[in-house]
Amino acid sequence: MCEHRSEHRLATATEPQIAPHGSSPQPRPQAPGTDGGAEATATLAAAPPELAVPSHLLGSRRRRLWELPSQALCPVIGACLPLAVLRKRVGKALGGEAMVQDYELHCGAIHECRQRGRIAELLHRELDQRYALAVRQASRLKTTLQLRDWWREASASAEVAGALWATLSHPRCDSLLQDEVLQDIHMIQHQVGSSHRADLQRIQALTHENGVLAAELGRAQQRSTQLIAERDRRIEELLAQQMRHRAELVLRDSRLAAVQAELDTLHATQPALRQALVRERQLLEGQARIHQLEQTVQGLRRELRQAQQAPARLPPPAPADPAQGGPESPGAASAAVPVPLEDQSVLCVGGRAATVPVYRRLIEARGARFLHHDGGEEHAVTQLDATLAAADLVICQTACISHDAYWRVKEHCKRHGKRCIFVDQPSRSGLVRALSELAGSAASKAKQPLSPAQS
Repeated sequence: MCEHRSEHRLATATEPQIAPHGSSPQPRPQAPGTDGGAEATATLAAAPPELAVPSHLLGSRRRRLWELPSQALCPVIGACLPLAVLRKRVGKALGGEAMVQDYELHCGAIHECRQRGRIAELLHRELDQRYALAVRQASRLKTTLQLRDWWREASASAEVAGALWATLSHPRCDSLLQDEVLQDIHMIQHQVGSSHRADLQRIQALTHENGVLAAELGRAQQRSTQLIAERDRRIEELLAQQMRHRAELVLRDSRLAAVQAELDTLHATQPALRQALVRERQLLEGQARIHQLEQTVQGLRRELRQAQQAPARLPPPAPADPAQGGPESPGAASAAVPVPLEDQSVLCVGGRAATVPVYRRLIEARGARFLHHDGGEEHAVTQLDATLAAADLVICQTACISHDAYWRVKEHCKRHGKRCIFVDQPSRSGLVRALSELAGSAASKAKQPLSPAQS
């Protein structure tokens, strides 16, 4: 640290005056070891004696830049003022531009700031304006110990320049604190220099990496350009294909419109066509009704033949059940024959809502499970297929179901060989007759003699 101070004193003792624009520059200062060594030693010996004054005897006025010792001017001007700002302020004071190198400008500014002058005042105001916040923070400190603690904390941060100026110009900065501050700033400058060299190495490495990345970026951009060109070509192909499809759709719509116009013309020229379709639909429904009646007649004929062939084997008529009741005749009740339906599923398709509970009691009284579908009035017709698949016996109320439901029931029972009973009127007596017909059919099958092939 002593050698550093001696170098600064030697440099500032031999510094030339800064020449304004247009004048010839002064010679450079002499290096250590030349004839300026004696003058540097004399300057060191002539240090201001007021720095040794105790802190409690110092006043409350901040020190000016020209009141600082010469060894403090070098770090203050070098660390606190950027070269561009220093050159601008010195040029303004000289009324032109300082045509000297950076080192000569630095040494000349130190020489001019040893005493009060225009350059010193301009630089002092620049330092106060630039570091006004640090000066205000330091002005709240009333003792040297507080100022030292604040400096130590500030010197560890990045804003060390403002803390340096605020500390050295503070009225409570004594000689001991001043030496500590100069020692700290000296080491900080060394660290900054080493970090600057490391930064240069990093910059070189980053420059090389940047070149590599730039080359890779160029290749990526080339690939991207190729992909974009391929995408544009594909888009053009898709647009052409879209135009073709639109033309085909327009042609198809035109043809459909022509066919629709022709159909409308036919409907207009033949008004009886719709009536013929209605009559055909009614004819189909009548045929279905006739087929149903034929099946009913066949069942009655079979029952009559069975009654004529074996009158003695018929079971005695069962008495009417008042609990099962309803407005039924005694003859209809006597014709009821129990049918073995244990563990079977009986599906009733159609029927009125009032007769469904009666059907349920009759079916469940025979040990069977009762299923119901209204034939398309409220229940969806599409659900009928699943319900038919789960049934073992189907009772179809032909007068209370839709035409679609009737054909679905008939087709399903025919395809799967499932027993199906068609009932004309949705009543209790109709269901009893249907069950009796089923019982008679089962009995006649049981009484038929076996054929020679079966025996």
